[in-house]
Amino acid sequence: MKEHYSDEKSVQILVAILKANGIKKAVVSPGTTNMAFARSMQNDPFFELYSAVDERSAAYMACGLAEETGEAVVISCTGATASRNYLPGLTEAFYRKLPILAVTSSQDIAKIGHHSAQLIDRTQKPKDAAKLSVHLPIVKDNDDFWASEVKINTAVLELFRNGGGPVHINLTTAYSKIYDVHKLPAVRAMKRFVSADELPAIGQRKTAIFVGSHPRMSKELIAAIDRFCAVYDAVVFCDHTSGYYGKYKVVHSLSSSQSHANYNDLSPSLTIHIGEVTGDYSAGRVIGNEVWRVNEDGEIRDTFRKLTNTFQMSEVEFFSRYADNKAAVVSTYLAAWQLHLNEIRQKIPEISFSNLWVAAKSHAAVPKNSVIHFGILNSLRSWNFFELPEGIHSYSNVGGFGIDGCVSSLLGASLANCNKLYFCVVGDLAFFYDMNSLGNRHVGRNIRVMLINNGIGTEFKNFNHSAAAFGDSADEFHAAGGHFGNKSKTLVKHYAEDLGFEYLSATSKEEFLNVYQRFFTSELTDKPILFELFTDSQEESDALEAMTSFCTTAEGKAKQVVKGILGDKGIRVMKGILNR
Repeated sequence: MKEHYSDEKSVQILVAILKANGIKKAVVSPGTTNMAFARSMQNDPFFELYSAVDERSAAYMACGLAEETGEAVVISCTGATASRNYLPGLTEAFYRKLPILAVTSSQDIAKIGHHSAQLIDRTQKPKDAAKLSVHLPIVKDNDDFWASEVKINTAVLELFRNGGGPVHINLTTAYSKIYDVHKLPAVRAMKRFVSADELPAIGQRKTAIFVGSHPRMSKELIAAIDRFCAVYDAVVFCDHTSGYYGKYKVVHSLSSSQSHANYNDLSPSLTIHIGEVTGDYSAGRVIGNEVWRVNEDGEIRDTFRKLTNTFQMSEVEFFSRYADNKAAVVSTYLAAWQLHLNEIRQKIPEISFSNLWVAAKSHAAVPKNSVIHFGILNSLRSWNFFELPEGIHSYSNVGGFGIDGCVSSLLGASLANCNKLYFCVVGDLAFFYDMNSLGNRHVGRNIRVMLINNGIGTEFKNFNHSAAAFGDSADEFHAAGGHFGNKSKTLVKHYAEDLGFEYLSATSKEEFLNVYQRFFTSELTDKPILFELFTDSQEESDALEAMTSFCTTAEGKAKQVVKGILGDKGIRVMKGILNR
């Protein structure tokens, strides 16, 4: 029977990505550990293979071949000390910037340090032997497949980046003897473009820009984005950390968070991804089929697992180059999104007193030209469902996405302009974690803190959180209930007033409506203000469930029914079967 590719998935992915990038030349040294990879290349006429018994010689042969042809060259060796003999040649390649891809095959690295025969530690590399080193484990599931796909693409792209140079891949093998795979798996061959390159065409595809957390945008960048959207009939998907305030803004969260609905007719074919970490977990539902990443760092950031191209250039350059000398078109895509959001906003149900209800009632009351900081998860998510007035800048500590620092970040920001109002919406655990910042002597009268106090980490009590299944027993450790006065009506009041704050509070919708305008007054008050709202975690959960399930489409409902029948484990099994 004719041999084909190894049944080891990591080998298949590597071979497929090499082929997709036109990398065909390889110098192979003998061994058992690299047999699956070498044999798979040998069985494919695409590859041009050369043999070298001495790995030191093999690496230098690759240097000469790469220099003469200008192409990337693969070198493949077995385990034991074989890879050590690559070091002189890889050092040569490093200083001459030659694109040598060293694939060192390995046993499972978990065996390192346990006297396993023919296994050495390759987890550290000399600084001047390779630009990048990645490790590929045995691929057991879809997550492993994705991780290997990204690592290999990153390694291959590094061969020619910033002048080029050698790259190392440590390839784990299972020593499979089966070579019966006739067709390589579908893989994404990612590309990187720089300013000197001719850029790929966008064409007539439905296009969107997705903005993660982003520094304050310059007028030049907003103008470039708006010009791009006018030319390509595009929209800009945002949350309150995105920093974009142009006319093509779409605050998508109310739509994308609907658990019983799928609006596939509004999904883009191509999404341009800019910015950094997003705090909006619903973002993945509006991304579409293909993602291009634009950032000056040029790194592979496959946030949505749909990345194909990375553009190492400024955002202004990217959008300007694509829009230059092109005529604007009628904005039908933006109109469709605006109509859709207006329709579902009319259906928003009445919800209980909660962070969500407060956001619904007061988002339009935030004074223009002010700044607002949101605590992660519940506060940011709640307010992302609603538009803020024009001219308001908003932020959240989503980089590390931890509980700490929200109030301190507010304080630091407020020092930049004592005549501008700085607001904060924060939950009780995050507030008490950072409450010492309110005692800082630099606190000014331009600070307004809204504290949502439900006496617990309400995120862990929400209907859709895994900890909710444990009921009240989740309170002890997962949700950290009972701390910080257990919703004391006087603890924060005395603390705030003793520190010179004006204190407001509310325990119901009626009480909130009676005092919230004072909190959001556009005038600078004599003192900073702290507004404490006492809510209930069950009502918070009920509000979130109501807000994320009031729209239903046939496809969305069908998916929920299937999930209800199969459960999470069954869904994972089914996905594994379909992706084989």
